[in-house]
Order: sequence, then C-alpha cells, then structure tokens
Amino acid sequence: MDVRGISYTVADTDPAEDLRTIREELHCTTVLLAGTDAAKQLRAAEKALALGLDVWIEPQIGDRPFDDVLAWIAEAAAGAEELRARYPGRVTLVVGCEYSLRLSGMIPGPREFIRLQVLIRWPRKWRARSSVEGGGGLAGGLFDRRITRVLNRRLARSVAVARGAFHGPITYAAGYWEQVDWSPFDLVGVNLYRMGDNREAYEDRLRELVRSTDKPVVITEFGCGAFTGADRRGPASFLIVNWFTSPPRIRDGHVRDERTQAAYLGELIELYEREDVHGAFVFTYWMPDFPHHPDPALDLDMAGFGVVKVTADGKRVPKEAFTEVAHRYSATTAS
Repeated sequence: MDVRGISYTVADTDPAEDLRTIREELHCTTVLLAGTDAAKQLRAAEKALALGLDVWIEPQIGDRPFDDVLAWIAEAAAGAEELRARYPGRVTLVVGCEYSLRLSGMIPGPREFIRLQVLIRWPRKWRARSSVEGGGGLAGGLFDRRITRVLNRRLARSVAVARGAFHGPITYAAGYWEQVDWSPFDLVGVNLYRMGDNREAYEDRLRELVRSTDKPVVITEFGCGAFTGADRRGPASFLIVNWFTSPPRIRDGHVRDERTQAAYLGELIELYEREDVHGAFVFTYWMPDFPHHPDPALDLDMAGFGVVKVTADGKRVPKEAFTEVAHRYSATTAS
C-alpha cells in the first residue's frame, strides 16, 4: 500500500510526541488528523509534515448545522493549501465523514447516537443490501433515495467550497452503506469495517469496491475493540458499554482480549495489500474518552478502538494491536 496510515484525534494536548511515535514506531507513512477545530488540526498537520508524515485532514463534526461543516471546510482548505505549497504532494483534504450518520436529515433520528442505533438495528432486509455482510450499497430500501439525494447534494457543496481554496487531492470518508457520486473527488474513501462471521462477503465487497472505479481506493477506517468477540462486532464494539450508568460500565460477560483486536487489524492489512488497495487508516491511535481501568467493569478501553490504551494519568501504553500494526507496516516498508 502506498498509504500506510492511522487516524489520530487532535485534542488540546501537544500531539508532537504521539506523531513521532506514529512515524518512528508504528512505521506509518500517513496520519489522518480528525477533529472539530480546523486551526488545531492544521497546527498538528504542520508538525506531522515536519516529522516526515503525509497528512489527511478530516472534520469530525456531528449534530451541527451543515453550514458549520462548510465553515470548517473553508478554513481547513485555506490552511491546507498553505501547507501543500510548502510540502507538495503530501496534503489531502477529507471534506467529511459519514454525513448520513453524523448530520441530521438523512437517517431518521434527532441525534447521532440515535441514528447509529437505527443504522445498527435496521431491519435485516435493509441491512443485507447495505452492509459489507451482504454486498453493495443502499439499493432500494425505504430511505435509500432520500439519503443518497441529500448526501450527494451536500457533498457537491462541500467539494465546491474545498476547491475554492485547496488545489490538492480531495476525498470523503464514506459510510459503507452510503452511495456516493465519486466523480468530483480525486480518491475513493470508505470506512469499511468487517463484522459478523461472513469473511468472504467482506472480501467480495472490497474487491467490488476496487474494481468499480479507476480512482485510488483508500479504506479510511477499519478496526474493532479489544475483547473476545469484538472482531464480529466491528464498528459496534463500543456498544458493550452501558452509557446510562455513572460512571459508564462494561456490560457483564465481556472479557478483555487484546489479541482479538491485533489479529483483526493484521488480517485486514494483509488483505488490503493482497487486493492492491491504495491505502488504509487504522481506526485509531488513541481514544482518551475510553480510558483503561484496572477494574474490568470500568475498563472502557476494551470497548474502544485505540492501539494504545490511555491510563488515568494520561499515559499512552501500547497494546498488542500496536505491535501488530507496527510489524505489518514495517514489513511493507522493508519490501
């Protein structure tokens, strides 16, 4: 793969040490910088570029008016263009992520968490046509035409704003259920999580995705939690947490298992290499909102997707997934 990456959520702390670890220890070529503050992301991008990492810059804006997303794009595009001029060929702008889930007006539900429940628990007839378990995208469900129409209208506006200031490559991080018109974009980006027990269906979906376009295909998210059975849950790994207790607690019956997460990531990186995917971003480096705790009932890290666990005092401790990704990426670099 040309793009061997991981996503990183930009927070209030200085990201320099984490970015150095991503470059030198994980052997990534590229980091996807996600966040809600374009100025902070651009500052992090400059540090990453100076360290030798290529950068993708992506908004993580949910449950906000679409005009807020366009404002983020305008600010990020102008700053990204300045960086691109200084670091040619090393900056990519991602105009959004899973609009139909993150933003209201497409999937039913007033808030993102509720829309996610709708998506996960949707009737099997709809899911079978939209998920990687069953092949293609939204091809005829009750809300498919509405979702696709609104989604692509918003994406067209997003690209127009981005192209007004940024002259480098532009893409979008699509949900696996979304039907995107990729014609305005330079790369195809899809968050493609493997879930369930049908691994062949996932591989078929990946091959279909690569063959369906002459543009480079990048898997913008893939990952799972660190507990037994997380590999079958994929993006729904976080649902083993009861979020309505204080503090949130892991539901009974779940056992921490870092090897499950590591194997999942390693298998998919190997698959992407075999199927000539242009690039992939592990989701994710850290999740400070899912801290590790010695009490298994409070160990939110097992439900999170980070390749490092964040302790109560803020330390980042590499997990088995970290070692696996570093091995896979370093082997690719050596070859």
